[in-house]
Amino acid sequence: MKYLIVGLGNVGVEYQHTRHNIGFEVLDALAKASNICFEDKRYGAVTEYKYKGRTFVLLKPATYVNLSGKAVNYWLQKENIPIENFLVILDDLALPLGALRLRSKGSDGGHNGLKNMNEVLGRNDYARLRVGISSEFPKGSQVDYVLGRWSTEEEKILNERIPIAIDMIKSFGTAGVQLTMTQFNNK
Repeated sequence: MKYLIVGLGNVGVEYQHTRHNIGFEVLDALAKASNICFEDKRYGAVTEYKYKGRTFVLLKPATYVNLSGKAVNYWLQKENIPIENFLVILDDLALPLGALRLRSKGSDGGHNGLKNMNEVLGRNDYARLRVGISSEFPKGSQVDYVLGRWSTEEEKILNERIPIAIDMIKSFGTAGVQLTMTQFNNK
């Protein structure tokens, strides 16, 4: 069984450890804990993670968040992965900092990365793990906030939540989206 796990983020030093790159951070933590390394391949950095007889293709798209659909579509086709085995990890302004919310499908919720994926894939019935980044910013400062770096306090919260996000990825592949939602959502 193969799964495509995509962490959204923007490439480049200027975007490292920014709120918009939480998808990259989750996958980087999983790779580090598993002693695997990403390789630059077509449309992004890719590695494989093996767990309980499953193969997780981990992808950090190099197409920037707002154009991530092209990379996702390419890797789904290249690896012949069905849409029900695809999970995307992304930031969400509508959730409190550190909240983790898995859904089996849904709208883009104003997230340009999801909007692009929905357009390219022609569907929105794929799993998404939203990581709350809060909306504590002055009116009109959304872009600066999303592309801003984590505060020390925020990093402490995230360092506690990222291992749970990793457990959710593993559960997605072994127990399925519905049981994972039941076990982890609202915790």
